[in-house]
Amino acid sequence: NRQINKKQTRPITFMRKLILQMQTSLDGFVSTGPNDEQTWVTWDLDGIKQYVLDLFDSTDTIIMGRKLAIDYIPFWQDTVTKPDDPMIEFAKRIVAAKKIVFTKTLDKSPWDNTELAKGNLVDEIQKLKNQAGKDIVVYGGSSFVSALIRDGLIDEFQFYINPVALGKGVHIFDQLDNFKQLKLKKSITFDSGIIMLTYESR
Repeated sequence: NRQINKKQTRPITFMRKLILQMQTSLDGFVSTGPNDEQTWVTWDLDGIKQYVLDLFDSTDTIIMGRKLAIDYIPFWQDTVTKPDDPMIEFAKRIVAAKKIVFTKTLDKSPWDNTELAKGNLVDEIQKLKNQAGKDIVVYGGSSFVSALIRDGLIDEFQFYINPVALGKGVHIFDQLDNFKQLKLKKSITFDSGIIMLTYESR
């Protein structure tokens, strides 16, 4: 009898992506000061709303640095209590999402549904990417995002380019030692003048 060898098959696993979504100026700045001030951002909720919600629906974890978390998490926790607020749909998703704050100084999370990551940045991100679940999103702050870019940890970039030039401010690519090539996936122009550009890392 002829013996048939059957190859063992393993289940295919897909690593979760880390996606950056951020507002930027025409000249590439993401904020105008140390507290990530964005008073210059074009208010276009009707235009970009569905794209922001689509990203929420494709992710289940939000990561951020401690400096952003201090104001960001309480702001959305307060907003979710205001049913007439135009940002209520965003607030509900942010409050419900798992949040991970990267910190060297906090020992305990003061916020609900929030964990702390205190280890090496690369190790912590790779551990998250290897967990089961939807993709991961980061919105800021700028110094935390810069470190993620420096270490090659962001897989997809979603930039909302605002029709404004700031002249000076904060960059997020300033920690790169060499140029970084990206592949354009999608571009969308809104009536407000905002252009959404989606890139993936090569």
